[in-house]
Amino acid sequence: MASVLNTLRDTVTMTGRTLKHSLRNADTITTVVVMPLFIMAMFVYIFGSSIKTGSLDYVNYIVPGIVLMCIANGAAYAAFRLNNDITKGIINRFRTMPIAKSAVLGGHVVSSTLFSLISAVVVFGAAMLMGFHPGASVEQWALVGLLLFIVSLGMSWLSMVFGLLAKSAEGASAFSYVLLLMIFLSSAFAPTSGMNSIVRFVAEHQPMTPVLDAMRALLAGTTPGQTVVQSLIWTVGLLVVSYILAMWVYARRSVRG
Repeated sequence: MASVLNTLRDTVTMTGRTLKHSLRNADTITTVVVMPLFIMAMFVYIFGSSIKTGSLDYVNYIVPGIVLMCIANGAAYAAFRLNNDITKGIINRFRTMPIAKSAVLGGHVVSSTLFSLISAVVVFGAAMLMGFHPGASVEQWALVGLLLFIVSLGMSWLSMVFGLLAKSAEGASAFSYVLLLMIFLSSAFAPTSGMNSIVRFVAEHQPMTPVLDAMRALLAGTTPGQTVVQSLIWTVGLLVVSYILAMWVYARRSVRG
């Protein structure tokens, strides 16, 4: 019990350190919030009238995709910060201190998750100014929040793997391209029914699409069907695998480093 409390205490300390550094850097706000808002405005006001989404207004359709984009950008920035700590030798200093090894990665993950959830709230607020009208109940909003929380944790832990393996901070930040590609090759910005057969197959058989479809149905106040179960399986699986892989890579790097 004492070891668990010490790990939690160390994680909180590392989280506070990461938050302070991030808030002092204007790139954090630009990367995590401003760019996704700009993309949402561009799609809604420039492309929205050309994309058919049935009875659902395009701004209502696109919000889940923009939120996931915020989370992806936040995770990529976490990979950048971790690798920056490694290349500057800060991680080596932490190894000489009596702190839990998992707290070093945990601090980056928790801070990334907090930024992602805050940016999601900002996106929802901005979307409402653009005409977003959710019909979700309190329970459905809670389920949307749970999905976003698990997705953010999963992506953040996966970003730790890239941050540990990358040779430079710039290379670690390229992790965002992988996540953004998955978002664009999904139902984030247009229904899969209008896609090329090959692209449609990829879009309908990757993790992002069920998460997006579940969020979209929940926010609209309709029954999401099996998409919630599918999205939970994908997201929890991503979280577990990413955590195990990140800790394994970190342990091996610690032994070698």
